[in-house]
Amino acid sequence: METVLTVDVAHPPRKPEQVEQQLEETLSQVRTSSSLRIIKIIHGQSGKTKQTVRNWAYNKRRHLRGIIYGENYSIFDEATQEMRDEVGQFPDSDLEASNDGITIIWVK
Repeated sequence: METVLTVDVAHPPRKPEQVEQQLEETLSQVRTSSSLRIIKIIHGQSGKTKQTVRNWAYNKRRHLRGIIYGENYSIFDEATQEMRDEVGQFPDSDLEASNDGITIIWVK
């Protein structure tokens, strides 16, 4: 059973409103799913899209269990450990990669 939904909002490039709309739809999809609990957002390493995603996540934080920036996504990070302990140890090539082009959202 899949627990992670990956969404790429960086390709093709979009306006911030379009990125936010896709994130809203994705959040709704995960919140109503019986198995999905994590959104892995690919936003690129710099620019407006990354800023848009992280601002959106901050503004939605009351609906989220956690926000983990890709550069902190490590087995040594407390939030990462807690999330992976609760939802399971799933394979992820970005774990330990210090990838600031992603953000991990743990949905309530």
